Amino acid sequence: MSIEPSGGPLLAARPGAVLPPAPRAPDGAGTPDERLRHSSLLVRAMRRPELGAIGGLVLVGIFFAFTADRSMFSLNGGLAIMNPSAQLGIMAVAVALLMIGGEFDLSIGSMVAFSGLAFGIFLLQWHLPLLLSILLTLVVAAIVGTINGQLVIWTRLPSFIVTLAFFFILRGLSLVGLKAVTGGTTQLRGFTEAASDSIFTPLFSGFAFGGPFRWAAHHGLIALLPDGTPAAPGIPIAVMWFVGLTALSTWCLLKTKLGNWIFASGGDPRAARNSGVPVDQVKTGLFILTACAAALVGILTVLDAGSTDAMRGTQKEFQAVIAAVIGGCLLTGGYGSTLGAFFGAIIFGVVSIGLSYTTFDSDWFQVFLGVMLLIAVIFNNNLRRKVTGER
Repeated sequence: MSIEPSGGPLLAARPGAVLPPAPRAPDGAGTPDERLRHSSLLVRAMRRPELGAIGGLVLVGIFFAFTADRSMFSLNGGLAIMNPSAQLGIMAVAVALLMIGGEFDLSIGSMVAFSGLAFGIFLLQWHLPLLLSILLTLVVAAIVGTINGQLVIWTRLPSFIVTLAFFFILRGLSLVGLKAVTGGTTQLRGFTEAASDSIFTPLFSGFAFGGPFRWAAHHGLIALLPDGTPAAPGIPIAVMWFVGLTALSTWCLLKTKLGNWIFASGGDPRAARNSGVPVDQVKTGLFILTACAAALVGILTVLDAGSTDAMRGTQKEFQAVIAAVIGGCLLTGGYGSTLGAFFGAIIFGVVSIGLSYTTFDSDWFQVFLGVMLLIAVIFNNNLRRKVTGER
């Protein structure tokens, strides 16, 4: 969506963006266009897509403050929450970008398992170096993402249908491939030993800032385990990837031409094409991004667990979409926030891990997913109507 004030350049309308005030109209000549008026800081904050996710996180935190064991709010408890949040969040941030661009990808959960198979073939079967194995796995994911994107463009089928087909294709290939590689089982082990001597392993496995955490533990700031190691050994490496990718994607959306193109491609593809936006290339690139994000999660989880299996990533595609919707992404495209998806993923982590600190049955998590999806869609639709003036 774009707005072109008289005599001014074409301005992209981002969520919460503030357009420069229009020149004062002469007496009797009418008032300036309502869309070009300056908005207050409070109004801009209320229009931000991530507002609902931040509010939801506050409410969830209050709920667990009254129902959960105090250890949930310790440093160790917080890191335990952030690890699954980060694994989901890496995919949710990529899914948010794709949804802003007007498309869906339901194959990313299966891609987590399929990338584990590809990574295992490169690292364990072909005995390639760790970094090369990771790069080749990402290349495989990029090829799948390209196929998804091109099929959506060429066939003009909804991306929901195309990626749903690859949801089954990739899951089936993971099952068949792992049985072929292992001789009949759907699990592949040995990643820890194969990657132990690589200088790149700390970038994809283990914990960051272990030194400061050990120092804090020996000075009584963090609890020590009986063997003398800190109860919180560091920040999980997946969290570092999560934060870094969120920061990069948020900067891209709000500060770059590519961000304008993503919003335009999802908001009004026809008008975007007429304005010179390479819509097909943007959408294909976003499909590649979601596939590579899922592959990165597959690599991180495989190296942490030391094994992979054909059912890894089950239901993650739906959880990532829900996290993006909670974060303010509209199902119709053209509006959303990767920062909102960041908070949406943290909500998932707080609830999924937090239930284990309470007396509630952990199966309530499934109920929570459905309720949060409904609330988020209703809230986002109401917000969209207020922002756009629809009735």
